[in-house]
Amino acid sequence: MSIVLDAVLEANRKYAETFGSKSELPIPPGRKFAIVTCMDARLDPAKFAGLAEGDAHVIRNAGGRVNEETIRSLIISHKLLGTQEWFVIHHTDCGMLTFTNQVMYDLLEESLESAALGENGWYNPEKEGGSRAGQYINFLPIQELEQSVVDDVTYIRNHPLVSKHIPIYGYIYDCKTGKLVEVKEATEVGKAE
Repeated sequence: MSIVLDAVLEANRKYAETFGSKSELPIPPGRKFAIVTCMDARLDPAKFAGLAEGDAHVIRNAGGRVNEETIRSLIISHKLLGTQEWFVIHHTDCGMLTFTNQVMYDLLEESLESAALGENGWYNPEKEGGSRAGQYINFLPIQELEQSVVDDVTYIRNHPLVSKHIPIYGYIYDCKTGKLVEVKEATEVGKAE
């Protein structure tokens, strides 16, 4: 077994020992809201948003970007599980600011192994076994942080399957201070009717 796998399974064993009444939590989130945010390991939505288990839906992906998969989750969150407010939260110092789709396409075409970030940008330490299939994916890189929040809130607000009664808030999590900073233009776009 791997060291990581062993550590995860041991942590889970300890967690399960004190699971207690958490088995009785209802499926719908108790605080009736959802957060779309980045998968970055430095972000802990439970801490920065004051969440306990069962409070909210947290949808995470690279950059906290909104696409059809995110929309699918948000629609289920609202339609079947009753969330009434949504947050889009991007963050400072995001890795999605460090590349373009073309950079990703070139890296993948050259190698499928992990890339490294050097003084001149991303590069492949190993240069074999790549694929051109990456060219069919929009990796949703971020060019300008505030604008990406506005764009994602706009995408949600304009989707034909999203209720106009759901307020959508736009924020940036500051990795240096832990504070959520409102992107006023995004929140304005996300206002409920």
